[in-house]
Amino acid sequence: MNKIKVLFFLLCLSAKFQTVRAQSESLDKIVAVVGDKIILRSEIDAAFDDYRRENPSLPDSFKCQLLEQTLLQKVLIEQAALDSVVVSDEEIEGALENRIRYFLSMYGTEEKLEEMAGKTVYQLKDDYRPMFRDKLLADRMQNQVMANVKITPQEVIAFYNKIPKDSLPLYPSMVEVGHIVFKPDVNKEVEDYAIEELKKLRKELVSGSTSFEQLAGRYSEDPGSKDLGGDLGVMGRDELDPEFAAAAFKLQNGEISDVVKSSFGFHIIQMVNRQGEKAKLRHILKKPYITSDVIKVTLEKADSVRASLISGKIKFSEAISKYHHDDATKYTGGMFSDPQTGGSLIPIENLEPSVALMINDMKPGEFSKPFEYTDEKTGDRLVRIVYLKKRTEPHKANLNEDYSKIQQAAFSEKQTNYLMKWLEGRIPSFYIKVGDEYNDCSMISKWNNNAVRK
Repeated sequence: MNKIKVLFFLLCLSAKFQTVRAQSESLDKIVAVVGDKIILRSEIDAAFDDYRRENPSLPDSFKCQLLEQTLLQKVLIEQAALDSVVVSDEEIEGALENRIRYFLSMYGTEEKLEEMAGKTVYQLKDDYRPMFRDKLLADRMQNQVMANVKITPQEVIAFYNKIPKDSLPLYPSMVEVGHIVFKPDVNKEVEDYAIEELKKLRKELVSGSTSFEQLAGRYSEDPGSKDLGGDLGVMGRDELDPEFAAAAFKLQNGEISDVVKSSFGFHIIQMVNRQGEKAKLRHILKKPYITSDVIKVTLEKADSVRASLISGKIKFSEAISKYHHDDATKYTGGMFSDPQTGGSLIPIENLEPSVALMINDMKPGEFSKPFEYTDEKTGDRLVRIVYLKKRTEPHKANLNEDYSKIQQAAFSEKQTNYLMKWLEGRIPSFYIKVGDEYNDCSMISKWNNNAVRK
């Protein structure tokens, strides 16, 4: 494209920016344009309001940062189109389902959510669908850009050494802790009762006297899908319990399974829509009731395992392999990880309250007495032994005790620098225009400067 064509193209886009802005002034205001995509003031204001709800002291200048993040996202989306990077409808629907589940966890029921939003769940999904598509595209493009970014131990050390010693963060006391979870064995009579209850519900469904959604809302014991009419969203085989998946993927669209046993309990499953190796599913879950005498037997069993651990007859890793029933920690050898960093050392305040209380007087290497607890996600009554592997004292960050945290910070900085360098090379490839109201934002200047150089 020669210079005259480029100039004509830019003049047309600039005119488009001015025309669209004038037309929409009474409803909203366009604060930036990237290619053929616009950024509205309402987008930035809504994001800012979300952040300010969590941090009321957040200054108005934070909007500059939000605008830059949005500009970056738009450039990534434009580049994704050039590189033929795509996301599937199934991925978008899965992300939407997760967001609806998050809202339901906040408001309790679908009715309360719709009341607060002033829209139905289907309308909410329609509203969020373009946003999630853009986010997934931008994330995928960003991951592709930074796929080859690595960090060496030498770079981690260099990153640490450049931090002024009086600026090193002070870490509180931290622990490395794990647990062995024992799942009570249920009486056969109790299992039979749960199975019979589900068979009755299945008869109602097959007869057509009531809908799957209605029965799931009334009787399902899955807190994550109960208020969604049993809807599990779009899931792949590898995301499901093996027994559940085997039964579900035998079904035809609309078909309802017989009673299926899984590690979570007993189910009846409906195949809503098969999509290759993924499927949209509904289910009704019944969990056999755990009686006090069963808990007592499980506590005695756990106490016997604890005695073997203390005497050295069995190692912690062996006990995990033989007895452990917890999906969240089955791939970490029973050890907890910090939800914020993913590291094995965890600030005590980030632990579950029952675990934090249990290790209060324990020494490294000790095992707690077994105790009953309720799983927050599933509501199951379980028994566990807590293992305290390590405890650190409050200290300033150092490479010996905090290498993983320092490595993560160094890697994050390297990724950011790499992305910014990539961005500097790409900005001139796109038409970018930022409104005058952001002239005071120092971080925004490079975007307009590149637009001017074009």
